[in-house]
Amino acid sequence: MNNMSVPRAGKPTNRATDTDKYVGQRIRERRIMLGLSQQQMADMIGVTYQQAHKYERGINRISAGRLFEIAQVLNVPVSYFFEGLEDERGEDMGQRQRMCLELARNFSMINNERHQEALSQLARALATAPA
Repeated sequence: MNNMSVPRAGKPTNRATDTDKYVGQRIRERRIMLGLSQQQMADMIGVTYQQAHKYERGINRISAGRLFEIAQVLNVPVSYFFEGLEDERGEDMGQRQRMCLELARNFSMINNERHQEALSQLARALATAPA
């Protein structure tokens, strides 16, 4: 029997943990906020698209050096990826959070400043309107 395939008590396994998934989620959120595609980010950190995808899904663990590099590319401190970890442990990204990320990404892609301002005013008006 191969001992490598049987996890031992107290020993980490090769499977991603909830922390790896959370860090990957935070990377994805920040990348989307900046309007970057997975391919663009992969190119910026020197990995394949597939590897970047696995990082974001929490499938592959990220080394400390690579996480530092990702933080530099995404213009955040390394601690950003762990903020809220205790509060969010085990929770999946909700539909509302996905919509907010998509809205931020789409807003950042609007090149016309007047259109951005108009959309911002519309959002304020809708937020304060009675239900």
